[in-house]
Amino acid sequence: MRSPTEIIVRPCVSEKGTRLASAHNQYLFEVATDATKLEIRQAVTSLFGKKVLRVNTFRRSGKARRSRRGEPGRKNHTKRAIVTLAAGQKIEAV
Repeated sequence: MRSPTEIIVRPCVSEKGTRLASAHNQYLFEVATDATKLEIRQAVTSLFGKKVLRVNTFRRSGKARRSRRGEPGRKNHTKRAIVTLAAGQKIEAV
């Protein structure tokens, strides 16, 4: 069993994440690429002590970039999770 800090990499502070938190009580996290929805639910519950209603995940492909020498490269692929909390619960640290 992995620790919750291995599953949840970091909270995503972005326009989308802020909008989801304020309007829908949903929080956006970057998670490990092989994490399952059940693992993400358990990690959020153990880290923040909140009741999770739903977990939605999506994968983001890494953008194509060029190195200093002009060689093509790619940023890493990531996986994100949108976590919906029960009514009346908030995560203040995010």
